[in-house]
Amino acid sequence: MTGNEMSSEAESRLERHHYDVVIVGAGGAGLRAAIAAHEAGAHTAIVCKSLLGKAHTVMAEGGIAAAMGNRWPEDNWEVHFRDTMRGGKMLNNWRMAQLHAQEAPERVQELEDWGALFDRTEDGLISQRDFGGHKYARLAHVGDRTGLEMIRTLQQRAVALGIDVFMECTITDLLKAAGTDEEGPIAGAFGYWRETGRFVVFEAPSVILATGGIGKAYKVTSNSWEYTGDGHALALRAGASLINMEFVQFHPTGMVWPPSVKGLLVTESVRGDGGILKNSEGKRFMFDYIPEFFKAETADSEEEADRWYDDKKNNRRPPELLPRDEVARAINSEIKAGRGTPHGGIYLDIASRRDADFIRKRLPSMYHQFKELADVDITAEPMEIGPTCHYVMGGVEVDPDTEATSITGLYAVGECSGGMHGSNRLGGNSLSDLLVFGSRAGAAAAAYVSGLDVLPKADEHAVQAGERRAVAAFTGSGEGGENPYTIQHDLQQAMNDLVGIIRTSSELEESLSSIEALKERAKAMAVEGHRQYNPGWHLALDLRNMLLVSECIAKAALERQESRGGHTRDDFPGPDPEWGAKNLVLRLNAAGTGVDLTHQPLPVMPDDLKSYFEE
Repeated sequence: MTGNEMSSEAESRLERHHYDVVIVGAGGAGLRAAIAAHEAGAHTAIVCKSLLGKAHTVMAEGGIAAAMGNRWPEDNWEVHFRDTMRGGKMLNNWRMAQLHAQEAPERVQELEDWGALFDRTEDGLISQRDFGGHKYARLAHVGDRTGLEMIRTLQQRAVALGIDVFMECTITDLLKAAGTDEEGPIAGAFGYWRETGRFVVFEAPSVILATGGIGKAYKVTSNSWEYTGDGHALALRAGASLINMEFVQFHPTGMVWPPSVKGLLVTESVRGDGGILKNSEGKRFMFDYIPEFFKAETADSEEEADRWYDDKKNNRRPPELLPRDEVARAINSEIKAGRGTPHGGIYLDIASRRDADFIRKRLPSMYHQFKELADVDITAEPMEIGPTCHYVMGGVEVDPDTEATSITGLYAVGECSGGMHGSNRLGGNSLSDLLVFGSRAGAAAAAYVSGLDVLPKADEHAVQAGERRAVAAFTGSGEGGENPYTIQHDLQQAMNDLVGIIRTSSELEESLSSIEALKERAKAMAVEGHRQYNPGWHLALDLRNMLLVSECIAKAALERQESRGGHTRDDFPGPDPEWGAKNLVLRLNAAGTGVDLTHQPLPVMPDDLKSYFEE
């Protein structure tokens, strides 16, 4: 059979779909992008790895950050912009932070217009609550289940508009246009149905990556099983670049006990509504860890902090509401000093600060979740918590206005994109990020497609290569091959121990050696059975992404010789102005087996925006 005949046979037997815009991922970013693309006239589809409505966006419980001024009329986009930049230690892409602060209120109002049921103020406005790093109470919320309400509203809107959704379908490769070089335009995506194992091709001149984060590369994480770095790795292999992958946010409050809820997120709303942090000696220790940068805004005594909760005007905020990186480092320091709980965490106590009715009303999901899953009554006892891998600030490098990557037709939005949050994300900025840039990405992708005279056709050789890679674990190793679950376990342990919240040069070098060894072991992975309902095979495919993304994190962390935001080096304990003026850019190397790293100047902020930081 000739090559052309093989190509024709593959083309005829594969399931194929044709769209203008395909969005990979059905979280807040993917759904908002799909709505924008559809409303701009593009024939649009969503492809998601799990079921519609199960996206990790539901874990963002506390609220959507937007300077609506409903609680504090003094709040405005300029203050939100300043808070975001300061929280990210000034490494944010200033233009993204500006657009985010300016457009978030309109995106929240849009959600309400589409049916979102927000909590209300006494005057009937959308209620807004306090969160760490925000000067004013600006998180629009629905109890402590805001992400769930946001997903419900967006998916209801998408379904009502008639947008096609392909559930339990995993994308493994992006397809370039036939007859073009490595920089050629996108022409679609290749994947498989998780239920049947059958392959599917989505032909589309525009693909938007909205796949979320990388948390399943770590042993202890708040992230769900889908978070295996798919979008990051797909973009790299397509020729796009990643920036600042060293910045991984360890949320300060993940449960460490009981085992049934280990790693599960305790929303920042618990601290926003009065919860305090104590060590094993009963000391409220956060007063010992207030950075100079925040001392003018932070209470330095329990009396002052307690007044803040009762009368928030004219009082400085409690130290428990410092930015997440500061709180996580303080907790880690207490544990390392031997003042941790019996199970290796510290105590988060709201039970002694608020009455049971208040807690059940303000934090219903937290109360029911831990009562039912772990028999922990947060109205009567403190929680044992510690830092848990939660979010990656680094991601695919994009244009701030359109979310376009360097590859024509490819866009990235949400947690898999980089730049918006700098070195540390403020709580609540994730949901507004999804809304603002999801809307922009969808509109930009639709505009790009509408301007095309000829649609690119997917390279059939790339489709066949995707099939071969996908089934390699069945055919390449035979008996005695490596179990993918063992490799994932060893990867998670290495990332947890060597690329965790506190890092050193020697440990990072060791991690890179470990990752290289794991990559070699992965070549001999073997999975048994058939392609139908085979989670071992699914993991083997996910590991290809996790190993690549883990290498990016470790290599960038070794290169950045300073401590900033979510990246803390024990051997370089402070921030360095020189490092604060550059991004670290990662690209797939020429052999396609690893990544190369280069330095790139940070975009320069205009003088009119610099004036907000002159104080």
